[in-house]
Amino acid sequence: MNTLDIHEVLRHLPHRYPFLLVDRVLDFVPEQSLTAIKNVTINEPFFQGHFPHRPVMPGVLILEALAQASAILSFKTLGSLPDEKSVYYFVGIDKARFKRPVEPGDQLRLEAKLMRRMRGMWLFEGTAYVGEEVAASAELMCTYREIVA
Repeated sequence: MNTLDIHEVLRHLPHRYPFLLVDRVLDFVPEQSLTAIKNVTINEPFFQGHFPHRPVMPGVLILEALAQASAILSFKTLGSLPDEKSVYYFVGIDKARFKRPVEPGDQLRLEAKLMRRMRGMWLFEGTAYVGEEVAASAELMCTYREIVA
């Protein structure tokens, strides 16, 4: 099976707490798609201020979780891992839509599909689900760059 536990996720993403937003990869097909999960808990630091009377995961963080899932798909497609000499940037977003709030106790299923690759740019279709309901969707553009010192 093409799964990644949290230890493998940490090898594929440079993000760390509190900004690591992928807990596990359920399945992936290089050059095609990836399905991951994010367990949403009341312990998330953003819930203290968004909103104290009704905690809701910020939409931009749902999109960031989709971008992180897309980054893992890119690394699996390239057959490489991130290192300190490169960085994977989230560079664009189109058609972002939010369909339902994401609350503590929800489990986000993150689905990233590679739409195309061109001149170092990657275009993904991302959809975040809670159960069978779409929570958010967007087209995400990312790029992988060498860091020049």
